[in-house]
Amino acid sequence: MFIKKKFIQALGYEKQLPERDARKLEAILNECPALEFIIDGTDRRINRPKDKEGRKKYYSGKQKAHAVKNNLIAERQGKVKYLSQTYEGKKHDKAIADAEDYQFPQGSRLWQDTGFQGFAPLGVIVLQPKKKPRNQELTQTEKQLNRLISKQRVPIEHHIGGIKRSQIVMQKFRNRKENYVDQVMETACGLHNFRLEHRQSRFA
Repeated sequence: MFIKKKFIQALGYEKQLPERDARKLEAILNECPALEFIIDGTDRRINRPKDKEGRKKYYSGKQKAHAVKNNLIAERQGKVKYLSQTYEGKKHDKAIADAEDYQFPQGSRLWQDTGFQGFAPLGVIVLQPKKKPRNQELTQTEKQLNRLISKQRVPIEHHIGGIKRSQIVMQKFRNRKENYVDQVMETACGLHNFRLEHRQSRFA
């Protein structure tokens, strides 16, 4: 635990940790010159809870396993700027966004997937693939637009992959210490941002 605190302190000193307070999100994002962001959710597997209520709450249908979940907001061509609190795997991506009440700078462009269907902050241009209607097909134009949006969202998958280079958030998390499952995700995001900044400065 002492080493973990040292990691957080060092990454905080280097300004690599993502923001955790949703009330400060708009101000943090307003410092990004392009005002172009991507939002996505990510699951991490955990041990099967011992009690029935916990097993139901933490079961993720997406993972087909017990899990915890976070939302990430990143610059489309930059760092992970925000990491949500850690929630039970059953909670939906949009439900987390609604609960934390994300606010974005006016005129921002926000790329999101269908897991955020209906999430549309005021003053923000939302770009999201169109879901196929029940018992209907998308038009060729709609399919082409969906492919274009998906291509623009590729950086968030790179971010998640970079974060999960830290095996502690990639493998099933077995530690049951309170808040530790949240802290390791924050640290992994900070390490990813640190690597990204030094990679960019090396090729600048």
